[in-house]
Amino acid sequence: MSDAQVWYVSYGSNMSRARLATYIAGGRPPGGATTYVGARDATLPVEDLAVDLPGRLYFAGESPVWGGGVAFYDHDAHGPTAARAYLISAEQFADVAAQEMHRIPEPGDPLEEVIISGLETGRHEAGPGHYETLIDVGVRDGLPMLTFTAPHGFDAVPHTQPSPAYLAMLADGLRESRGWDDEHVAAYLERVIAAT
Repeated sequence: MSDAQVWYVSYGSNMSRARLATYIAGGRPPGGATTYVGARDATLPVEDLAVDLPGRLYFAGESPVWGGGVAFYDHDAHGPTAARAYLISAEQFADVAAQEMHRIPEPGDPLEEVIISGLETGRHEAGPGHYETLIDVGVRDGLPMLTFTAPHGFDAVPHTQPSPAYLAMLADGLRESRGWDDEHVAAYLERVIAAT
């Protein structure tokens, strides 16, 4: 196990600390249909911060957890996208990513080595599915800032409407990380949904 740290940058439901906790400590998020085993290291992040990503948030596909569209990030499209960065270990990042990819976290996950070694081209495709593409979105305090998304971009797939439960998780994360009031949160989400 490595003690290397990274910033995991979430732009979707994991902006909610309670939602992210189900991937780290295990459990089922409020309104979700899936119970998660959690990461091998269940220590919750001790540091997080609000960040703006240069790319674009959009919703596509169908979420097996929430129903409705899934949040994706297109780093190459015009933004910005509101996000939240959590300081976690590379192992925890690999475990969160594994569960997002509908796998069980396990020792020796090759994704952990990719994270520690760095993304040479700024992007790494672990597979073709949802959240199997890692993106390097910057550096903070000398540590890489990483997120994951789908291999397709904003213009490559039909867009779908997210469910109210999913939007509630995004809203929680925006309020927690940015201190936005309900009106500001609603305006941001409406703008994103209108663009999809």
